[in-house]
Amino acid sequence: MKRYNYPEIIKWLEQKGKELYGNNFKIFEEDFPIITSLLVYFLKDEITAKTIDIDLDKGLLISGPIGCGKTTIMNLMRYVPEQKNKYILKPTREISFEFIKEGYEVIQRYTSGNTMQNSVKNYCFDDLGTEKNLKYFGNECNVMGEILLSRYDLFVNKKIITHLTTNLSASEIEAAYGNRVRSRLRQLCNLVAFNKDSQDKRK
Repeated sequence: MKRYNYPEIIKWLEQKGKELYGNNFKIFEEDFPIITSLLVYFLKDEITAKTIDIDLDKGLLISGPIGCGKTTIMNLMRYVPEQKNKYILKPTREISFEFIKEGYEVIQRYTSGNTMQNSVKNYCFDDLGTEKNLKYFGNECNVMGEILLSRYDLFVNKKIITHLTTNLSASEIEAAYGNRVRSRLRQLCNLVAFNKDSQDKRK
């Protein structure tokens, strides 16, 4: 259990952002509480996590309006955790394109590892909701819905972590993926939500 100087770490993170995205990159003060919550999680700061009600054993579901910086921040956060807690950032739209080309084995890829390495990785599935239900040889499949249900089983049985970013509200998630997925997400992830009025960082 440790205590960290979060303002200093945010400065470091902003510098990292400048290296990746250019000198105009900035972490806005309005986002400091969100950034701090994410840092508490990835640094496994048990003391602070209890005070802000974050479960360090679960993943993260980061929601917020388009352009608020969810993807950028989760890309930066990959530099924070220890090796065993690192994750791959994967856009859900890319998974949908893979499914069109390769079919159901794509679902296996994100839920059972691959036969060569036989390992399942921690993922952050980016922009949940931007993919669509897809057909493979005439069979329609809610690809991310199936992946999330299987990732929940992995979490229960093997403590494999799943993170997500989305623009969708809880009711929109239920409409897109069903009540079962919405229920599983509550157990799979901590909800970290940007303010709905958060400014568009892309402007």
